[in-house]
Amino acid sequence: MTYNCMTTGDQSELSSWHVTSVQSLSTRPMNKTAMSNARHQSRRGRGHRQKEPGRANRDQLEEQKAEDSVPCGTCMTMCPVCELRQREAQNRLHRFEMVTGTERDRLPRADASRAVKEYSRPAAGKDSTRASDLRPPSVLLNTVCYLVDEIAASSTFQPWTEVYSFVFDRLRSVRQDMIIQRVSGPDCVAVLEKSVRFLLYSSYRLCGQQLQYFDPRINDTHLQECLSWLLESYRDGKHQHQEEYQALSLLYNLGSAEAIQHVLELPERIRSSSAVQLALAVSRAHMERNPVRLLRLAQRLDFIQVCAVHRHLLRCRRDLLLLYSHGHSSRNCRYPLQRLARLLFLKDTLAAELCQVHGVNVTGDWVNFSKSSFTDAASGDVQCRRMHEPLGDEQWNGPADSVIHACV
Repeated sequence: MTYNCMTTGDQSELSSWHVTSVQSLSTRPMNKTAMSNARHQSRRGRGHRQKEPGRANRDQLEEQKAEDSVPCGTCMTMCPVCELRQREAQNRLHRFEMVTGTERDRLPRADASRAVKEYSRPAAGKDSTRASDLRPPSVLLNTVCYLVDEIAASSTFQPWTEVYSFVFDRLRSVRQDMIIQRVSGPDCVAVLEKSVRFLLYSSYRLCGQQLQYFDPRINDTHLQECLSWLLESYRDGKHQHQEEYQALSLLYNLGSAEAIQHVLELPERIRSSSAVQLALAVSRAHMERNPVRLLRLAQRLDFIQVCAVHRHLLRCRRDLLLLYSHGHSSRNCRYPLQRLARLLFLKDTLAAELCQVHGVNVTGDWVNFSKSSFTDAASGDVQCRRMHEPLGDEQWNGPADSVIHACV
């Protein structure tokens, strides 16, 4: 057994000796070996710093290789031949893609001039970057024009819920090809503009449909993605229809602080355009909770702009009836139904129906407001669809091509 016989004084003396020794070593001149090692390390440090530009060059080369690795499509048809034959053999052709007269065959034949590449989710082990399966920008634009002109705008393809499902899927495939190839420029803008108008028109036409035919949330998600991509593409330069789509984005997103901030940061030439100024006025009325002014401004919008704002109108009309139910609440006060219908931007019959839904009494051509009888609507989606048609404008029942192509 070993004992520690060092006293407290010995320990303090050893500590003071250790500190003195370290200090003397730190001030002692280095010998030749230490000086040589220090110079060697210094040279290594300088050499390391001199290699930094070389590393930057390597990073640039890697970025250039990444850009060079972006695939460029070589498929010059709307549907790759490989996919077309596979879907034909598996009986997975849509009836819009079949050769006329073969629809009832056990294996209908594919019409190469009508078949369009369908959307497919990226899967493990599946190469989605083969040039032969990707369509170049010009073919993608022609595909979108075909989907809009020949399918969506056709009066022979019915029901329109099926038309929407087909076009929606094929437009999604177009955007997928664009993303893989990092498409930009005029063709990209044109594709996105047509997609935005189609999705806006669909949100109006199919509003209130059963979820198995139309899901407004999914449509909204894709519409917001297209709008975001489109507005970002506008930063690259001047585009002919930029003012129109900046206004559509603001009208669709009423109440969004980000949408307002985006518009206020636009160049003066765009911000001062009539379309953007009208959209800003509508947005201001919405933020101020002024339903009368908003609905008056809505009557100055064109059809596709009303399609963009229509999802906000039901709430606005409800606010107007609530305001008038308090402001004109009296047993002896009668308000003309025709005048109220003009304020609501509706036909007389639809205005009377909306009043009854909210508990507002309508007798003949007169309306009697009472703040105690006003009630909120029970089923907003159905009423939104019922309240679409304003003042008998013929374009609300017009063909889809005149709507989608209004300014594209």
